[in-house]
Amino acid sequence: MGFGAMQLPGRGVFGPPRDRTEALSVLRRGVELGVDHIDTAHFYGPDVANELIREALHPYPAELALVSKVGARRGDTGQWLPAQTPSDLRAGVEDNLRTLDIDRVDVVNLRVHEDSGVAFEDQLGTMMDLRTEGMIGGVGVSNVSAEQFAVAIAATDIVCVQNAFNIVDRSSQSILDTCRDEGIAFVPYFPLGSAFGGDHNNVLDAPSVVAGADRLGVTVAQLALAWLLDRSPNVLMIPGTSSLAHLEENLGASQIELDDVTREELEELGR
Repeated sequence: MGFGAMQLPGRGVFGPPRDRTEALSVLRRGVELGVDHIDTAHFYGPDVANELIREALHPYPAELALVSKVGARRGDTGQWLPAQTPSDLRAGVEDNLRTLDIDRVDVVNLRVHEDSGVAFEDQLGTMMDLRTEGMIGGVGVSNVSAEQFAVAIAATDIVCVQNAFNIVDRSSQSILDTCRDEGIAFVPYFPLGSAFGGDHNNVLDAPSVVAGADRLGVTVAQLALAWLLDRSPNVLMIPGTSSLAHLEENLGASQIELDDVTREELEELGR
């Protein structure tokens, strides 16, 4: 269980946090409870999440992996915009190094936008160059299709994949399976449903999820996270929150064991 920093900035992942003191406390408490993987991005805020991480945790514990991503930027009013050119990707890594106050980012994920106008192979080549130069330790990919993932693993070592995946949305199941077979970490985002609306929001309201949580004596959010951990040994969770109470609830999902009835009911939901 890691921690995702996306919810630390203000509403819409833009601007300062709702409660700066609690945001810093969430980061420190997470590490105290064993979190050794924090997922962030310079465009969360922008820069807000990284600056909070630096203030809360620098100098960083030796066992803590800082993982970021490039491939996006924010408009003046918070719009999410693609930033996929080689110069964009390099600038994004440099922004992460500056705001986190580190010499190398342990892993950087390339977030793919279909309408960027830049060939995926060219984007991937830039990430490989940045790794060779020592600015990043490992290359990951995010929001990739099965075809793009196949191109990526044929071209270079990929350490992780971040795609949307949860009890209801299993569109990346084939990618998860390949990651498991290849020893690559799969990092599901929107594990509880999207915070931005759309088709991902019916996870926590599904009757079988509610019934399973009641049977096991856990919250529906905990069950949704536990199901992902139960799904495959290469799943790495990064649930995010700006609340201390929710942080401890989320991390508690790692202690939940699914029974056969719950597992089968949730599997049926995916069908």
